[in-house]
Formats: sequence, C-alpha cells, structure tokens
Amino acid sequence: MKTRDITFIAMGIALFVALSMCLRVPVFDNYYLCLGYIVMTVYVWCFSWYEGAIIGFVGVILYCVVGSLGFNGMPGWALGNVAIGLIMGMALKQVKKIRSKGLQLLAMALVAVAASFVGIELVKSLVDSFVVSQPFAVRFVKNTSSFIADAFVIVISLPVCLLLEKQARRMRYGS
Repeated sequence: MKTRDITFIAMGIALFVALSMCLRVPVFDNYYLCLGYIVMTVYVWCFSWYEGAIIGFVGVILYCVVGSLGFNGMPGWALGNVAIGLIMGMALKQVKKIRSKGLQLLAMALVAVAASFVGIELVKSLVDSFVVSQPFAVRFVKNTSSFIADAFVIVISLPVCLLLEKQARRMRYGS
C-alpha cells in the first residue's frame, strides 16, 4: 500500500468521525443519523470494499473514544461496519456493470439495505449479545432503529457516489 493510499484512508477516517460527531441528526429516542456512513459508502463505491470497511471500523472506534461515548456497542458497530463494507463492495462490482442508471441506483439501494441488515441486525446484534449478555432476539429488536437509520443514510449517499466517482478517482490517482 502506497503512502497516498494510506493518506486517503486516513482522510476518510477523519471525515467519518467529523461527520458523525458534528452533524448529529436525531431520528429515534436515543439514536442519531450517522452521517459518517456517507464517507464509508463513497470509499466502497469509488475505491474498494476494504478501504470502506477500514474507514467504518476505525472510524466508529475513534468516534466512540473521541466522543466520550464509551465502549458500549462499539465492538458490534466496528465488526458490523466491516460486514457492510465487504458485502457492499462485493455486490457493487456487479451493480457497476448495469447500464441503466435508474436500475443501477435501485440495485445499489437494495445492496445497501441488505448489507446494513447483515451488518447491523445480524453481526452487531450477535456481538452485542455476547458483550452485554442479552439474548440475540433482544439485541436484534434494539438494533432495528439503528439498522433503519444507517440503511437510510447509506441509501441517500448512493447518488453522491455517482456524482463524486470521477472527481474522487482523479484526486486520488491523478488525470
């Protein structure tokens, strides 16, 4: 991995944390839209799944540490973000082959919702059930609002990915 690649990943992590902390949009009782997922989605779409996963993994850890949120739920979020990055990255390779922009956006949205479901409802709930010693079903229900909010942010960031793709690649790799 080149220095430029590491620098771009570090910038993505910083943007993830900054957007997550500075733009807190409340949606449910004790949950805010995590706008850092926009950065993660852009990196998955424009560069690679593992860069998006690294940004989601490290970004959520730093967000919890810097934001004094503690470690409650953090292992689940971190591993859930890896699953989201992996699933989206692998599926979006196929979605990029779709010629119609409308169908491409629809397929991207379905992939985003499925990846969020696996990452938040399954992976995060499973990890949380071990960490806080609660049944999986209880964690699954508690994480439903997080899944809805995070899937929403990822879906609304998909058009941003299409708009930024050429510019992001040009910034990173040159002309």
